[in-house]
Amino acid sequence: MTSIPSTPPGSLTQRAIALQGASNFRDLGGYVGAQGRPVQWRKLFRSDHLGDLQAPDIAQLQALGLARVCDFRGLTERAAHPCAMPGPAVHALTIEPTVVQALEDFAQRNQGIGEADAVRLMQQTYRAFVTDNSARYAELFGHLLHNDAPLVFHCTAGKDRTGFAAALILSALGVSRDDIMADYLLTNQLYKPPAMVGGGAPPEVRAAVRRVQADYLQASLDAVEADFGGMDNYLNKGIGLSANDLKRLEYLYLKNT
Repeated sequence: MTSIPSTPPGSLTQRAIALQGASNFRDLGGYVGAQGRPVQWRKLFRSDHLGDLQAPDIAQLQALGLARVCDFRGLTERAAHPCAMPGPAVHALTIEPTVVQALEDFAQRNQGIGEADAVRLMQQTYRAFVTDNSARYAELFGHLLHNDAPLVFHCTAGKDRTGFAAALILSALGVSRDDIMADYLLTNQLYKPPAMVGGGAPPEVRAAVRRVQADYLQASLDAVEADFGGMDNYLNKGIGLSANDLKRLEYLYLKNT
């Protein structure tokens, strides 16, 4: 039986799960949600990709009872690093990456790119999560509603596609915007990117692509506001969650007090 952390919800020591083959694996438990009820520990996890897990990692995740994996990576990403975790059902919720390809296009055209250009690319990517990829996030909620077996959702770095997914889940559970942003920004303390991310771009461009920052996630939240009039409407009309669905999510993933 795994122990449940008892330190404050924002503490990395309780939230992050140290693995050899993934650096950004963490628990969404402990944040205060609807009716003051905290998100249950050891039910919802977010991560970078699981293709490099080592034997001790697998044993540790099996001890957590991990039963479901939702993978936002594109086809080439999944083929290069297939999930190394035996046992859990793996569900492909494909969102093809765009930023690295855009950087490569700049390089092929011999166009210079600066940090401000990279930030704009990142913000554009986050807006597209709302405008182009809502169906994939709706699929994630379908899995969440099916049962409460421990689930991890991830992409390659566990920061962008995954970061927006975490924001949606925590929003649906009634977690405050401040806590949602704080959880999002934890990636900067955890994620160890591979050297090749950003290719031959200038260091400041690579840094902008590798990190998360508040205005990236805010770009997606602004798109939610502009296109749907707010998160509640987006969860209903963009993701397809009914009032009963939201109640079921609370029942499944919030602690009864």
